[in-house]
Amino acid sequence: MSELFSPLTLRALTLRNRVGVSPMCQYSAIDGLATDWHFVHLGAFATGGAGLVITEAAAVVPEGRISPQDLGVWSDDHIPMLRRITDFIHAQGSVAGIQLAHAGRKASTRRPWDGHGAVPVAEGGWANVMAPSAIAYSPDYPEAHALTADGIAQVIEGFAAAARRALTAGFKVAEVHAAHGYLLHQFLSPLTNRRTDVYGGSFDNRVRLTCEVSAAIRAVWPDELPVIVRISATDWAEDGWTVDESVLLAQRLRTLGVDLIDCSSGGLVAHQQISVGPGYQVPFARRLRQEAGIATAAVGLITEAQQAESIVADGDADMVLLAREVLRNPHWPLLAAHQLGVEGPWPAQYLRARPR
Repeated sequence: MSELFSPLTLRALTLRNRVGVSPMCQYSAIDGLATDWHFVHLGAFATGGAGLVITEAAAVVPEGRISPQDLGVWSDDHIPMLRRITDFIHAQGSVAGIQLAHAGRKASTRRPWDGHGAVPVAEGGWANVMAPSAIAYSPDYPEAHALTADGIAQVIEGFAAAARRALTAGFKVAEVHAAHGYLLHQFLSPLTNRRTDVYGGSFDNRVRLTCEVSAAIRAVWPDELPVIVRISATDWAEDGWTVDESVLLAQRLRTLGVDLIDCSSGGLVAHQQISVGPGYQVPFARRLRQEAGIATAAVGLITEAQQAESIVADGDADMVLLAREVLRNPHWPLLAAHQLGVEGPWPAQYLRARPR
């Protein structure tokens, strides 16, 4: 019996297995609208056997995009194509999730194959790049402007409104993006949050926005469906956000109705020093699961079936989320199930290719 390919129930929603697809930016949207690329990209993971498929970061406001080509969910115009995608994912027996995001000071930047750094307004970028404090990510990134109290209120409402649209679009899991140096993470870390109001300074103040956004989404998301939060468990930088603080945050999020923490790390500052290796972030998922009493997902250089099986079977995490590995092979879950001696959810159209 494989633990990796056992069902996972969060609230009233049951995933068919514990293999999920991490959000991965595709930089292929037009004015925030999903395209056929997104349909094929995300749909392939559902036919490939994943239990949960999460979209790339979907910006809750236009200025919250990482690049001008990022996915969005700030308008009702975004709903129809997203609905087409979720209908297909669910028809394959997988579950569609959406990552709701605001890039903060890392917004209005070039997509990877177009170079690096800020996109000028004349080329489709924008000047209103917001952050907790007026500190740019690096000299070649956009100038950051500190959010006002009214601006923070608008951010919270933006997340809530985006969640309502996501629900209309058919998503069953909402993920709050509070990791990788984007806006909510910027508020969490003392390296990027120099505010002196109720959103800065103490731990209680720095976690306030992430908690308020999570609560606002939980308030509009159905009780029977899960809300999850992705965090960077550590900044990998001196005097930054720590794993100890992540445990405390996870405890608070649990009391607010968050059901699972997606445990990543880093992304906040250019001078981070990450110790990378197979499963290097799994200890974060294990510690939050044990000390915060909340379900967790492990991510980061998880590539082998037995490796993923051991993570779940040993109680390090409740599920694994894969990224680059499923880009290389969207059918990784089906082949991993075979390697572990269980029958994967092969589509009828692909049964003739099933290993014997």
